[in-house]
Amino acid sequence: MLTFKNFNIADWFSFYRILAAPVLLMLIWFDLRLIFTWLLLISYATDAIDGYLARKFKITSPRGSQLDSFGDQVTLIIGLLGLFYFETEFIKTNLLWIILALTPYIIQMIIAYLKYGKATAFHTYLAKLSAVVQSVFILWSLFFSPEYSIFYVMIAIGLLETFEEITLIFMYDNWASDVKGIYWAYKDKRRLKKKP
Repeated sequence: MLTFKNFNIADWFSFYRILAAPVLLMLIWFDLRLIFTWLLLISYATDAIDGYLARKFKITSPRGSQLDSFGDQVTLIIGLLGLFYFETEFIKTNLLWIILALTPYIIQMIIAYLKYGKATAFHTYLAKLSAVVQSVFILWSLFFSPEYSIFYVMIAIGLLETFEEITLIFMYDNWASDVKGIYWAYKDKRRLKKKP
């Protein structure tokens, strides 16, 4: 049975992102753009902090990876909802690009749930880069206004990252966490094949 003692400091940063979600939704509801944006910035900052702490103190675990991924997904959804609400015109104008980016992501989630019964937590380098660019775009848009150059870079990296995730799902028969990318997964598979 899990108790609060079973969770480490990195896990609690992930919990913060999950618990902040309803508060952020209320801020959207009350049309408090600036407060929403600052609190969203804090949520994004905790994403960087929890991964750093987990590696520094060697407290990584499959449960922690899953919790981190769930916190990331919740924060991304809340950030996108804020963007939809506060920058409606931009969303309407670029709806086709947004659907183009989100459709493979949804397909990847479905494949993962069908294969593993849960979301992936590969945490590849490309996934980390994609998360940074997404957060920069969303925060820039909310603090100032949407910047098309960042938007197109975000779409391109997001698509690459999603296709990498799909490839990794097909490479790993069992759920795995903290895979750096396709190159490292391929190297790992070759190393395991060479073992007697």
